[in-house]
Amino acid sequence: MISRRTFIKGAVVGTAGVASGLLPLGMSAPTKTARAAVGPEPDLSLSLAAMPDQARIFSGPPTDVWRYKSQVLSGDPAQLIQAEGGYLGPTIRVEQGQRLLVRHYNGLPQETIIHWHGLSLPAEMDGHPRYAVPPGGTYAYEFQVNDRPGTYWYHPHPDRLTGPQVYGGLAGLFIVTNPQEQALGLPDGEYDVPLVIQDRTFDRDNQLVYIGRNPMSRMVGFLGRQVLVNGRPDYKLDVAATAYRLRILNGSNSRIYDLTWDDGRDLIIIGTDGGLLEKPIRRRHVLLAPAQRLELWADFSKDREGSGPSLVSREFDAGFSFGPGRMGPGMMRGGGMMGPGRFADPGGAPNGAPMTIMSVQVTRPGSGGHSLPERLLPIERHSEQQAWNFGNPRQFFLEMNRMAWTINGRLFDMTGVAPDEVIEPGALEVWEFLNQGFGPGMMGMMSLPHPMHIHGGQFQVLSREGGWMDGFVDEGLHDTVLVMPGQRVRILMKFASNQGLFIYHCHNLEHEDMGMMRNYLVERK
Repeated sequence: MISRRTFIKGAVVGTAGVASGLLPLGMSAPTKTARAAVGPEPDLSLSLAAMPDQARIFSGPPTDVWRYKSQVLSGDPAQLIQAEGGYLGPTIRVEQGQRLLVRHYNGLPQETIIHWHGLSLPAEMDGHPRYAVPPGGTYAYEFQVNDRPGTYWYHPHPDRLTGPQVYGGLAGLFIVTNPQEQALGLPDGEYDVPLVIQDRTFDRDNQLVYIGRNPMSRMVGFLGRQVLVNGRPDYKLDVAATAYRLRILNGSNSRIYDLTWDDGRDLIIIGTDGGLLEKPIRRRHVLLAPAQRLELWADFSKDREGSGPSLVSREFDAGFSFGPGRMGPGMMRGGGMMGPGRFADPGGAPNGAPMTIMSVQVTRPGSGGHSLPERLLPIERHSEQQAWNFGNPRQFFLEMNRMAWTINGRLFDMTGVAPDEVIEPGALEVWEFLNQGFGPGMMGMMSLPHPMHIHGGQFQVLSREGGWMDGFVDEGLHDTVLVMPGQRVRILMKFASNQGLFIYHCHNLEHEDMGMMRNYLVERK
């Protein structure tokens, strides 16, 4: 358990000999897994160290955080973009097809490992918790980036420690591009803006407070008191009067946002988890669950200098309910059955509470030159009829069972795989998530939203039935899908030929840490 000041205190284990917190190429730290170079030399070689640090978030004392620190060992230094202010790790920007070598060093007082969220990688490169390295240990990642142009991210993934480590500050963006995307003429450079949304709670000394281990926080998920964007509170984006590409990541542990512009203009969506859409779509508001990404085309050319909209999260029903037949919207709004504040962490706003995310202010004239493309990038699609298990989808029941969130009544087992969790390499399968909320040990106690994430690639959302039906962007490709209480969501996934053990889980990090995670094994039968 990590809370208040303990992100730094005692966190010097394993850091000796690592100059400036960065792992040198000739590292001598203990190594759990270090692969020899395979194939061609990497196009980009990085050190990436998880280290204790401090950040100036508020006036007064600095905040103790954990942070990814990195440097380019070989390749183009411009591919590593250091975060300005806040506590987030650097953005790694790569070309599709490039080979990467990442030397990860653990300077924390507990084990850790990195998951490259959304990328399709070999099993040993994906960040499975079984590869977690101890304090002072290292792990060498070497892989080729074959994924579509889009916004991905990286974060820790140790068993039962993911929530506090992400909360402490360990996260960064991973952006993929290619010539076809660049030819679209989308806003780039200073007009291509990453926005990582997270909620946090601080004490009077500006220190992070994490109480995700108390029983109610474990069941509901950590909900903080304050929204930060790019690690900074009260975020204001100063823009020119022109078009921008906004890359939005919900990097919160558990909070869902229902995003909209406060002046009623449309959200123009050009990308989701798996990269650019085939064409832009418009929505008045969009639900964004933890781990999901959204790319917006935002045109401020008609806003007067000194003005601009605010991006806000609307009030919505998070779906907390008791008993079968009582799931779905309506119970939280206006107080509901239990009152909207009962299941937030102390001082934190409940899931679904209205809040301002950031303000936008036009501060200078625009250069022009950008127009919204009618078409973006093609997506390789498959039909449900092509699925290997057409008509017989794998079903996953998301339940509270004996005071634990489970998948099909099961909890995480580090290397355990059930017979119905074995998949053929290259299979095209329909999976069905059913958020019934209750299991035999709970007598229908409650239901909560579950953002379900599958490691190893992207999927299509085929259908959504029941419960809350408004605000979803199911178009495009996804690696995380929000399943609201009472819903049945069907997806279609083309599994890669990479064999080995991968995981799927709820990306409410407190749910994940309490065991709402399972393995699936890709193996030839």
